[in-house]
Amino acid sequence: MDETLTYQGRLPASTYAALAQLEASGIRVVPVTAAPAGWCDQMARMWPVDGVIAENGGLFLRRSSDGHRVERNYWHSPDSIEHVREQLKYIAQVVEKAVPQAQEADDQVFRLTSLAYRRTGTDADHHIVDALRQAGADATINNLWVLGWIGGYDKLTMSLRVLASTYGIDTGAARELVAYSGDSTNDAPMFEFFKHTAGVSTVIDYLPQLPTPPRWITRGPGGAGFVEFANAILQSGSTSARDASAL
Repeated sequence: MDETLTYQGRLPASTYAALAQLEASGIRVVPVTAAPAGWCDQMARMWPVDGVIAENGGLFLRRSSDGHRVERNYWHSPDSIEHVREQLKYIAQVVEKAVPQAQEADDQVFRLTSLAYRRTGTDADHHIVDALRQAGADATINNLWVLGWIGGYDKLTMSLRVLASTYGIDTGAARELVAYSGDSTNDAPMFEFFKHTAGVSTVIDYLPQLPTPPRWITRGPGGAGFVEFANAILQSGSTSARDASAL
């Protein structure tokens, strides 16, 4: 979502309209984001999307059939969620001691399965990653945050689980059916796995860190690039594109 659907923190009206056009065409859209569950709850409730994978794969949120509730499906088993939160609190304390200058992201209060720290653009970001990993967490850096979580999942593994359990699309079929767009290093597993991928133009800044680049790079950044991506799908007219899920 961040800087793929948005640009400089805002969601353009044209991008929201593109999401609505995809939905009206029968294409299921699932944002897959490192953004906190609190933001994604609102998106799942009110945006023209089929659901949202939040916190880099920590949970999947989907509007209930009556349209007034959101169903949450965590990567972790329901009976382990509280234990996971306690582990994250401990890891946060380790990071605080190891990297005193680390600052929690201002959206940390809205997170359920992850830790996020403000990026500084300095070596401190990598020191935070090291501290997270030494404390037993998975960690990555995207365009906004230094992220930590536990469970060994990422955007791809949770996406494949959701595709199978919610949409009946197995791993082999997913590679061909899904079209994915992204902008940053934590999209690397998605760019590597899916056949149909696009990076909005700002992905150029991260190409040296991506083992597999997206197969197409849009002209526009952020939401403008996503509109190009959506229009390419809508205008293709092919059966395969119209049956695809656009994550």
